[in-house]
Amino acid sequence: MRTLPQPHPEDFDLATVLHALGDPVRLQLVRRIAEDGETTCSPEGLDVPRSTLSNHWRILREAGVVSVRTSGKNRLVTLRREALDTRFPQLLGAVLEAPSPGRSG
Repeated sequence: MRTLPQPHPEDFDLATVLHALGDPVRLQLVRRIAEDGETTCSPEGLDVPRSTLSNHWRILREAGVVSVRTSGKNRLVTLRREALDTRFPQLLGAVLEAPSPGRSG
């Protein structure tokens, strides 16, 4: 197994994290991981081209929001909740709980 490059928690940048979480598709991906736990890089039920999805995962990984590791031919994605909560207390919880268009809050 190999983990793809990602920032250390002390290097997380608030503007970069907020940008990563500001896109509706990326926010949906993060909410899904928060609820379901680790996922593959191609979760079911998303109508997003594979190349676009790959770009969304890259942005989330480079911001420090998720960790991506390879296992054989699979890429497994995990939410870096503890690291985010340590660096920016209550941010992730607030973002995950905020209502979004099409979602009753």
